Amino acid sequence: MFENLEILRTAQAMATHATQRQNLIAHNVANANTPDFRAKDLTDFAETYRQASGEGMRATRAGHIGAGDAVLRAGSIEDTAEPAPNGNNVSLENELVKSVDVKREHDLALTIYRTSLGILRSSIGKG
Repeated sequence: MFENLEILRTAQAMATHATQRQNLIAHNVANANTPDFRAKDLTDFAETYRQASGEGMRATRAGHIGAGDAVLRAGSIEDTAEPAPNGNNVSLENELVKSVDVKREHDLALTIYRTSLGILRSSIGKG
């Protein structure tokens, strides 16, 4: 009954997405002075989740038709900022703002996970 809860899977997917996005941001900052480097980012989690779940009904359990077909895969997008004279388009200010946003997303995922576990513990009398 509790082995595969959708809310826990979603929280895990949110945390994973935030981790992947933070890695890309760190890569962008590390290459801030590399000539012709183009900054990359991930599509936001809401869009990734919407694409994975499709427009129709979602399979939330292994027994549902088509279960396991929907996998959350975030697509990498290239930043369209104006490049510097050396061809590099990394803006440290934009990357800092994105980094703060990613931290907020990761904290939200952990809060959802922690709250869900608290509800489960309370429901079985262990909270």
